[in-house]
Amino acid sequence: MNDLSIPTLALAQPPPAATHPGEKPALAAVALGLLALVAATADADAGRARLSLYLALALLSGGALGWAWLTFGRPAAGWHPHDLWRRSSTSRGAVAWATGVALTGFYVVLYWFPWLLENLIRALDPASQGLRHRAADQWFLYGTFYTLAVLVLGVRALWKYRFSRYHLARTASVMFFQLGFGFLLPGLLLALQRPEYYFTYFWPLKYDYLFPGTVSQLLHGGGLGVFMVFWGVVMSFVATPVLTYFFGKRWYCAWVCGCGGLAETAGDAYRHLSDKSRQAWRWEVRLIYPILGLITLLTALLWLGASGLVPALGVVTGPLGQFYGFVIGSVFSGVVGVGFYPLMGSRVWCRFGCPMAAYLGLLQKHFSRFRISTNGGQCISCGNCSNACEMGIDVKQYAQRGEPIVRAACVGCGLCATACPRGVLNLENGPREGRLAGSTFIHADSLRIL
Repeated sequence: MNDLSIPTLALAQPPPAATHPGEKPALAAVALGLLALVAATADADAGRARLSLYLALALLSGGALGWAWLTFGRPAAGWHPHDLWRRSSTSRGAVAWATGVALTGFYVVLYWFPWLLENLIRALDPASQGLRHRAADQWFLYGTFYTLAVLVLGVRALWKYRFSRYHLARTASVMFFQLGFGFLLPGLLLALQRPEYYFTYFWPLKYDYLFPGTVSQLLHGGGLGVFMVFWGVVMSFVATPVLTYFFGKRWYCAWVCGCGGLAETAGDAYRHLSDKSRQAWRWEVRLIYPILGLITLLTALLWLGASGLVPALGVVTGPLGQFYGFVIGSVFSGVVGVGFYPLMGSRVWCRFGCPMAAYLGLLQKHFSRFRISTNGGQCISCGNCSNACEMGIDVKQYAQRGEPIVRAACVGCGLCATACPRGVLNLENGPREGRLAGSTFIHADSLRIL
């Protein structure tokens, strides 16, 4: 019966859903916002550039929120595919390629040609002075855009997944951590003449926080600096293993991390584009674990060199640090990690490059109580779960066989369980001895799961 139903279903696809008349004005506002942003970038007059920038942000935010309300907030709550595979913007069509080129170009300019953004940077001077008591720079500009994207498109996610308490809480969490700990708190620390410190980023993701030079600088910064060093060490080597043991890597990747926050909000429309092939999985393993090994080696060599035992190590650690900072810290995490959203999915960096994801993944696979249980007898092979997985896991294959999913890559976002029309998948935090046999489950729509 399954063999006969596949072509029948393919031929019987419904036409794309009709768009609301209000969507065109909302998207027009977004287009006008982009034009205003270009005008602000090109205008050397600080006053006009500031007005253009504020107008651009208002149009972009208002248009995006209006479109999101009409698309996700107005219709009946529930899981909908929203024709993602038939839209040029979300199926690697011309709009997706244009978006990818624009995002990639922005990151290239931001990292290596920031003088091209000087007018935009100066337009944010009043905001930077108000928060940080210093002039804006390229990273304040980036932080402003980044945080605004998470907040505005976070509202979109809240409307889209309003039927699920789990996703409401998860989305609110990443919005809170990005605004409070990823933007406001580091700025306030600078205003107080303290080191700019991100309490939600730890080694090995924020690798320099445990480099000898950074540690020495923080320790000379008084009690707060000492606490920052203590916080970084404890979170990296004590709290992370403990929290991952109980909750899997989702406590960080899906609830706290700013990279994950952008992927779950701004990148949500591209999650189905992640490659589910075995070849992609092989590349994942070939890349992410060597990157974790590389930053571990670099950190160890730096401390060995700082100890004075091997003074000549500076010849190795200098070029190695520059290589890692350029290739991994800039090109991979920034340019590719976000610029390739419309072409490779929203978790390219998390899946193939993030050393923190690799570290958490090893803990999750071998030591954690977390898994996703499946009930193969209820699976109808619709494929919704696999399409919803942003980490390239072919969830359907596990569901069909009734096998629990214990994968290092899984970030525990819970969208596979939400997308399943039969309740086949459930996120669990159970005894380790029951990981492969299944145990009492906690459904993804329950807040008790954390």
